Amino acid sequence: MTKKIRSILFLICLSLFLIIAPSIIFYSQGYRFDFETKKITQTGGLFLNILPKQSEIYLDGKLVKKTDFFFGSAFIENLLPRKYNVRVKKQGFFPWNKDLEIKEKQVTDAKNIILFPENPKLNLLTKGVENFWFSPNGKKIILKENEENTWALKLYDLDKMIKSHLIEETDIFAKGVELLNLEFSQDSKEIYLNVGMKEQEKNFILKINEVQPILTESELVKPDFTELIASEIFINNNYYLDISGNLYKNETKLSEKPFPIKKETGYTLKVFQNFLFLQENEILYLFDQDAKSFDKFFEKTLNLKISPCLQKIVYFSDSEIWLLSDDEKIFLFRLSEKIRNCFWLNSDYLIFSTENSVKITEIDKRDRLNIVEISKSENPKMFWNEYDKKLYVLKENSLYQSCNLLP
Repeated sequence: MTKKIRSILFLICLSLFLIIAPSIIFYSQGYRFDFETKKITQTGGLFLNILPKQSEIYLDGKLVKKTDFFFGSAFIENLLPRKYNVRVKKQGFFPWNKDLEIKEKQVTDAKNIILFPENPKLNLLTKGVENFWFSPNGKKIILKENEENTWALKLYDLDKMIKSHLIEETDIFAKGVELLNLEFSQDSKEIYLNVGMKEQEKNFILKINEVQPILTESELVKPDFTELIASEIFINNNYYLDISGNLYKNETKLSEKPFPIKKETGYTLKVFQNFLFLQENEILYLFDQDAKSFDKFFEKTLNLKISPCLQKIVYFSDSEIWLLSDDEKIFLFRLSEKIRNCFWLNSDYLIFSTENSVKITEIDKRDRLNIVEISKSENPKMFWNEYDKKLYVLKENSLYQSCNLLP
């Protein structure tokens, strides 16, 4: 090989190196040529964490990856900045679908995706149930069962999976009574009964933690000028609203402007972290820490509940569900059918019942909400039990228990 040829080959190799090396460096730093915009741009990434594990991830209809076996996560890199349709699938589960935007030099994440079973099994727990109540610790259920033109209260122990008899209607009064209300004590050892008999109301205490249940009558306390309108204990602090409309924390008065109390009106005080709510029938008020008074917050409220992480609050009417997160009101959705109840499934998902079904929704408002129907029946009464992570549904006088809905 002559010196001239060697020189030419050297110059060719040098030229190729000067051309290719920068391209390799730019490629390694995430730069790509975007044929849509006809520009060189830097890529982004997508991180997903999904339950159950080994779920398939599709981008714009193409399978790109499966989540790993150990953590259920996946990282997809070198994505051109634009919106992608992200679809997560696994056989036997409802898919998850959302349009997510990828930005330059940024990682877009969806860390709390849960795929729910398409046909979750509801196991029959017991029949002949008219109503049910869960204990605060989630370990016991009080069942009201109909028995030959009368009713009885039964105790279902979820730890032992045993149902035992408590009392019959005639144990309270031989000629029959109407059960108006039932509440558990905070320690789950007794229940408080409010009944109607002979055109009058009476209160009873039923101790259910004994070998033989003990029923005693409790006299109604007549209201006087010292009566409290509403009260709530939160982290060893006693919050209460007195009959004059003043709000107190222990012995310290918090309000400067009294709340106008209405006669024969129900009030409930609810305390969540730095938020103090007062519910007047269906109207919800929020205590303004600066103005030191209650301001109207939401109309037609059925209830409000704090998330397990104690950072978010869901509140809902019979047609809408809203969130309060980081002092921001977030509208989730509106339905044509009436909402009956709503619970936190975990801090990222809600489970709610309507007139005809039980559904689960995420709260991630990026693009569409993923909402799935897991049970269908007319006017179901449902309860999400934090203790065993199972759903309980009362339909057609039968109480059902779901499998574990959280993989």
